[in-house]
Amino acid sequence: MKIAVEGCMHGDLDNVYKTLKYYERVHDTKIDLLLCCGDFQAVRNEKDLESLNVPPKYRSMNSFWKYYSGEEVAPYPTIFIGGNHEASNYLWELYYGGWAAPNIYFLGFSGVVKFGNLRIGGLSGIYNARNYHLGHFERPPYNESTIRSIYHVREYDVQKLMQVEEPIDIFLSHDWPLGITDCGNWKQLVRFKPFFEKEIQEKTLGSKAAAELLQKLKPPYWFSAHLHCKFAARVQHGEGGPVTNFLALDKCLPGRKFLQIVEIESALGPYEIQYDEEWLAITRRFNSIFPLTRERANFRGLHLDMQDCRQWVRTKLLEKGAIPFVFSRMVPCYDPSKSVSRYTRNPQTESLLQFLELPYLLDNMTESSEVSNSPVSSIHRGSLDHNSEDIPLDDEDESEEVAEDDV
Repeated sequence: MKIAVEGCMHGDLDNVYKTLKYYERVHDTKIDLLLCCGDFQAVRNEKDLESLNVPPKYRSMNSFWKYYSGEEVAPYPTIFIGGNHEASNYLWELYYGGWAAPNIYFLGFSGVVKFGNLRIGGLSGIYNARNYHLGHFERPPYNESTIRSIYHVREYDVQKLMQVEEPIDIFLSHDWPLGITDCGNWKQLVRFKPFFEKEIQEKTLGSKAAAELLQKLKPPYWFSAHLHCKFAARVQHGEGGPVTNFLALDKCLPGRKFLQIVEIESALGPYEIQYDEEWLAITRRFNSIFPLTRERANFRGLHLDMQDCRQWVRTKLLEKGAIPFVFSRMVPCYDPSKSVSRYTRNPQTESLLQFLELPYLLDNMTESSEVSNSPVSSIHRGSLDHNSEDIPLDDEDESEEVAEDDV
């Protein structure tokens, strides 16, 4: 199976898909799947731009809306996670995961799906120690504080992933696992990004939560983005233990290393995105303690024996099938002559919760939201050889990549 991995999308779907089509023609091959490591920017209309945490001069519709509207169709199955520059209102509608557009699947705030016989897991957002233990208290419309905190990784979502026991083949995170630079050529990295050196030396560059998941899940492949550079590492899990091939990629710009083609052994198709039985069981078990205020999730007393829950989910999947519920277009797509103000429940999320016999909690308002080069030059083939929140979108002066949100 040939998988394309992309770093930060920043809403530039047209150019990423165009580059992959060019690659296929030049190399007479076929890409089976595209993975995106965050900052996807699934902006459907101008209203969604209000939930996108970027400076006003960078608030642009870009090209996702064309795929949402049906004007364009993604030429490859596409799976993405969220980063720290997202239309967070839309991703909250799809908290558990779902189709953001036809053939484009959001993994959720945390999630696992199957593609063919591969299991792909992911964690959206970036790590911020101040908000890590809080619940998901943010609701649209966001204010100046919650437009940032909404994308901070939460302990609740990490603990769900920590329950995964069956092997994960590929894992996606936006920011890098803490300490990953120790397993790669960090000296070469700081030659290009000298402002990372202090954080590397102090062992503060990266996500503590992602590092814990790396040690627990030990996937063969782990892909990240966020820091707008390419960096590879190889993690040996104990003497004679499994190895994780880590790769971080850049953002979609000419001449930047934002794409990698990886070939992974897998069973023959059909290759399609499917629900994962173990993950649905974990979702069902954990939903009773879903923290919807600032209060920390109460994990005490949570029954973690999954055997009965797995059997229940298995029976339900045999009845329904494992293909995710169909995409629904719920709001108008981009049209500058029309305004959009309403918030709606996403039918995919409603259908999934009904399937799992769980209540819909996402609009619970217990707390108010008030409080140039050739395109192919950017693709790389073969084996994989500053925890700043605000990475400048244009990289005009990369030395100014400061932690504006670290307050």
